[in-house]
Amino acid sequence: MRVEDQQLKAFLLDAGLITEAQFEKAREKAKKSRQKISDVLISEGLVSQEELIKLEAYILGIPFVNLEKEIIPPEILKIIPEPIARSHNIIAFRKKENNLEVAMIDPGDLRTIEFIKKKANLKILPRLTTPQGIKNILKQYRKTLKVEFGELIKKEAGVIKSIKPVKGETGESKEELQKAAEELPTIRIVDTLIKYAILGRASDIHIEPVEKEVLVRYRIDGILRDAMTLPKQAISGIVARIKVLANLRLDERRLPQDGRFKIEIEDYRYSVRVSILPIFNGEKIVMRLLSEEAKGYTLEGLGLRGQALEEIQTNLRKPTGMFLVTGPTGCGKTTTLYAIMEILNTPEVNISTLEDPIEYRMSRINQTQVRPKIGLTFANGLRALVRQDPDIIMVGEIRDNETAALSINAALTGHLVLSTLHTTDAVGAISRLIDMKAEPFLISSTLNVILAQRLVRKFCKDKKPYYLKEAEIKNIAKYCDLDQIQRILAAEKLIEPKTSFKEIKFYRPEKSKKCPDGYRGRIGIFEVFPITESIKELIIKGADANQIQIQAREQGMRTMVEDGFIKAAQGITSIEEVLRVIIE
Repeated sequence: MRVEDQQLKAFLLDAGLITEAQFEKAREKAKKSRQKISDVLISEGLVSQEELIKLEAYILGIPFVNLEKEIIPPEILKIIPEPIARSHNIIAFRKKENNLEVAMIDPGDLRTIEFIKKKANLKILPRLTTPQGIKNILKQYRKTLKVEFGELIKKEAGVIKSIKPVKGETGESKEELQKAAEELPTIRIVDTLIKYAILGRASDIHIEPVEKEVLVRYRIDGILRDAMTLPKQAISGIVARIKVLANLRLDERRLPQDGRFKIEIEDYRYSVRVSILPIFNGEKIVMRLLSEEAKGYTLEGLGLRGQALEEIQTNLRKPTGMFLVTGPTGCGKTTTLYAIMEILNTPEVNISTLEDPIEYRMSRINQTQVRPKIGLTFANGLRALVRQDPDIIMVGEIRDNETAALSINAALTGHLVLSTLHTTDAVGAISRLIDMKAEPFLISSTLNVILAQRLVRKFCKDKKPYYLKEAEIKNIAKYCDLDQIQRILAAEKLIEPKTSFKEIKFYRPEKSKKCPDGYRGRIGIFEVFPITESIKELIIKGADANQIQIQAREQGMRTMVEDGFIKAAQGITSIEEVLRVIIE
């Protein structure tokens, strides 16, 4: 059961999706490259994959279903075993009485349909769907294994109870630790902890030995959550296993160690950054999970919008100067810099970076990993980079006086320098640079723009509207100018100009099975601080941060809390989330 080329051509022309000349050109290319004509039409951008599959479904008289955002109940999903579903691209998604609706890519696969019919003893109703829809549902087989992962942990932990516990700081030799790392129960537990974290969208895994047990926590959407506990006896083997994976010294327990390794499994590829720190009860492990298949972010996708986005885009067109992103650890500074480099990454420019660590690989960008142990610091690396004829330099972080001086010098000598600083707001970056012995006149000559940011959790699918009470308004007034926020919301046309704060609709999260706390994913709240002529004069005069902040506000700079209130009024996040990340 397949659509002939002539049939496809007739229906495409009738629908007005392509011209006859385009179809014939695609047919010629398909013949030369020995591809299906449908594949060529999609790759050339003449029709979308979904449009083509919908058309094929119409021609064949088979209903089309879009499953890209669907969640299938586990009891229906399991009617077709995972190996069959995966190898034949067929999944069960709906059951009514004796009828089972199955989605597939190839409706001509009659043998598989017959096999499922006999196994399930149900009438099979085939439906056509997209490869992306099948991929989404196949991931859900993994999600139904979460409970099984928990059971595995308990089962293997029971085996580990018999393993000899660690005696003192150097109680086990390197050979004994190596043996513990290769124990099958230990391998399974470490694999399970990582898989469970990936399925739960965790960014970090914390493995912490406490007095009588081992606590495992996952950071999901910026919040640490308890995942499970293991017997204290398990920690020796787990630490040894992770040290082996990260190529670290097994017998070193007194000093911190850092390393990394990769996980490549059918559904995902992750780079895992490992940090091991000696603590009172043993060694604490933190593993940062970095997806190697993560799609590049856009500035709009990160949450920048309106005037703030225009300011960023204007300053990115400048060929020289400094662009700084500020905020605390884990607020998405590096992700923002990667999104900026994605925009700047064209064949006409040479981009070089110094990073610690390299979080994502980017094509056509020369990325260098800082290695302080062998003398490759940010400062030394920056000296070498300027001799590599770069147009754009990205320095992962300005940490010391020397790096600050070299970054400013690079900006003065005709380069665009992108970097990050740890400050609470945008204006604070100027004071921080002065603390690092940078001359005010050099700062004013090189700084183009400073972007401060935080990450707030986004609402899941559902949310509840509500209005603020008097007590809540008084509490919020401690952290922001309510009149200014009202003016901004009115300017954004989110409220009428004379609307009082009590009448503004905000939202709270609605809890669900998919989102236990009502949030899923994160978005940025920003303040963009362009360095104008009047700001430059203040810097040279040695004005303090308050004076510069007042001038920036007069020029129209919106603070992070104001940007957060816009997103709260739009129903993207809650006021509680905005205040949570701002109040430190």
